[in-house]
Amino acid sequence: MTQPPPPPNQPPQQPGFGPPQDPSEPQTPAPSAPPTPPAQPPAGPDLNKAPQPGYGYPQAPGTPPPAAPPTPPQGPGYGYPQQPQPPAGYGYPAQQPGPYGQPGPYGQPQQPGPYGQQPPYGYAQPTVPMQAQAGQGGGGRKVNAQVAIIVSAVVAIALIVGGGVWYANSSGKADDKQTTAEGGDTKGGEGDGKEGGSGDGGTTTGKAEEKAPAATGSKVLFQVPSPKVPKGVSTIPIAGSWLTDSVYAKSGLSEITGYDRKTGTKKWTLDLPGPVCAATSHVTEDNRTAIVHKPAMPSKTDPQSCTEVAVVDLAAGTKLWTKTAKSGTMPVSFNNVTIGGGTVAAGSTSGGAAWDLASGDERWAPKTSDSCYDAGYGGGAKLVAVRKCGSYDQRQLHIQNVDPKSGDILAEYKMDEGIEYAAVVSTDPLVVAADVGDSAGDGSGISDFFSIDNKTGKLRARLSAPGDEFAARCDAIYKVESCTGVTVGNDRLYIATEEHDSGGDGYSQTNEVVAFDLATGKQTGQRADAGENYEIFPLRMDGPNVIAYKRPPYDKGGQVVSIDGESFKETLLMENPSTEAVRDVESRMSPDYSEIQFGQGGLYMSSVYASDFTSREKEYSVIAFGTE
Repeated sequence: MTQPPPPPNQPPQQPGFGPPQDPSEPQTPAPSAPPTPPAQPPAGPDLNKAPQPGYGYPQAPGTPPPAAPPTPPQGPGYGYPQQPQPPAGYGYPAQQPGPYGQPGPYGQPQQPGPYGQQPPYGYAQPTVPMQAQAGQGGGGRKVNAQVAIIVSAVVAIALIVGGGVWYANSSGKADDKQTTAEGGDTKGGEGDGKEGGSGDGGTTTGKAEEKAPAATGSKVLFQVPSPKVPKGVSTIPIAGSWLTDSVYAKSGLSEITGYDRKTGTKKWTLDLPGPVCAATSHVTEDNRTAIVHKPAMPSKTDPQSCTEVAVVDLAAGTKLWTKTAKSGTMPVSFNNVTIGGGTVAAGSTSGGAAWDLASGDERWAPKTSDSCYDAGYGGGAKLVAVRKCGSYDQRQLHIQNVDPKSGDILAEYKMDEGIEYAAVVSTDPLVVAADVGDSAGDGSGISDFFSIDNKTGKLRARLSAPGDEFAARCDAIYKVESCTGVTVGNDRLYIATEEHDSGGDGYSQTNEVVAFDLATGKQTGQRADAGENYEIFPLRMDGPNVIAYKRPPYDKGGQVVSIDGESFKETLLMENPSTEAVRDVESRMSPDYSEIQFGQGGLYMSSVYASDFTSREKEYSVIAFGTE
């Protein structure tokens, strides 16, 4: 049961809704009084200094990377009253699993978890410090180990809708020309060339569609109660959400439901035999997307594998086709799936495959060997493979621009040895993120971004983004195109900085969105301030503009703004209600650990887990706001 918070005169000390912490990590007790402010307020990141290489770049082959403890997520908005730390009880999360029997980060062995479930789509996982294990085999070798499940404690909260309508079946949707908070370009899932593209600057800029309404104050359109998990199951991933012009679709325990984006009325429900394991954020012009799901509901005796790749029609609420693939005689269990150039591509440590989006006919499969495999793919305007080669202690990543129809390599960039994981932030222009030498130090998975020429495979620029200065996150270990706090457009990378002292009275904090030039790797000098006690996160591009969400202080509602791509002038598009009950729900939808989408005057925030943690009050998996 939720404990009452102490008086609201203390700065936040405990994390709010977000990823679970490892109980083995020592917990620092919250101070009973605000800390003494430093004599000299800490300065924010130097927004004009020249980028420096990440620590240990490039890493020498064979050097075991240091393990770092997880960084807990931020709690509700800045200045939110301190809350007591819940005790670690039954079902409290254990250590981070490795993907599908693959050793976890740094080669540590993983203990099997209940139901063999994996971390959810779009969920950035913290690492657990353990002694590195030597002698792990190269890519393509399947390790017989169950995948552990990360159990997330969902804070129960009731929502009193102020000025809106309450719906028991919730959620709505925005426009199909956008991606989710995972970053990347605007729509273009088919990659048919309409967005242009070049070896230098990549995707051409379209027209901005989001306009400020006459009244920016929003109301709660609807909410979706969190689904009840089966008896004996602690947590099930419910990640995956999409927007079209009329529908907001959200994954449930073993189904996807389409809601009217303005009223939350159910328009359709697509039943699935098992939970969704992974989903792409890309939606095609004709409202199609791709998912990976289990062939049946997991049980204690049969956890089930993520073997089924399917294409879903989000307008009709139908599954167009389902396919599987084999590696030898064994079915492939997939980590990730994407859409690019009319092709659906799915990858994992045990193999990959690609199918025609329209028909489901197999197009190609990546070549596997004892030392190389396709870890996953980035989609959108183009199709990019992240291929791992070499032994565990001498890993090398190949970033490949792939022909969607044939699988042929059009261009390739080989990263320095020792970089274990890379995430695709954008395919056109091509930008990948990596933690070089494990120097980020904050669990974000990012120390550097690499801007790569799509035609030649040559490195255009490397952008240094130290973890203590920048707040973007990528889950490159599990989901190749899962990044938050960063987006790409105008041949620039837009990234959130870490929070820092705002320079005002008391303990107020803030952060900014800044821009990097992808041709030079240098900051442009542009910055958009969050404002005192707000924290700003870029969500996606809207033509030349950046759509960003501002996480509010504990006594206000969140905001959505449009940042002009050139002037960096902010235009307020939405401000949410500041009533306590609404704030409580919104504050638990952390931008780093939730799915946040905005379009056509609608903001849709959803959780990525359903759990058996109960209370007297209702829990919600979706909350939707609107100004129209």
